[in-house]
Amino acid sequence: MATGGLKDQLDGLVNSMLREGVLDEQFTQLQMLQDSSNPGFVAEVITLFCEDSERILAELGKSLDQAVTDFRRVDAYVHQLKGSSSSVGAQHVKLACIQFRHFCEENDKDGCIRALHVVRNEYYNLRSKFEIMLQLEQRIQAYDSKQQK
Repeated sequence: MATGGLKDQLDGLVNSMLREGVLDEQFTQLQMLQDSSNPGFVAEVITLFCEDSERILAELGKSLDQAVTDFRRVDAYVHQLKGSSSSVGAQHVKLACIQFRHFCEENDKDGCIRALHVVRNEYYNLRSKFEIMLQLEQRIQAYDSKQQK
């Protein structure tokens, strides 16, 4: 497939994610920082976001599995995930984190457990779309580098 078709697929995916509210305008700003001198910038940021999110989600799971929950610690992790989500434009994840933080403030363990499930679902939905996005980006870069030879 020609690079134009791949770029159309990528644009279509991003536009769909923006329309659905999965991503917000912050992601568009992130894309504008990518240029020919750093063609893998967005992919690098997405990869770091996903690695960090996986770690935080694991820590949240461990913290909520404890007999006695340290709600300040849970809230700190949720706050960190909310900030990371906001910086990449992951709107659904960010909004789920805001709700999660309310349960932390109320020291509501059951609410926190339910909120963790929501955050995980939103994150895994986003991650699967990011994976498709990264595959398209790789194919575009591979095609472009082949054309330059």
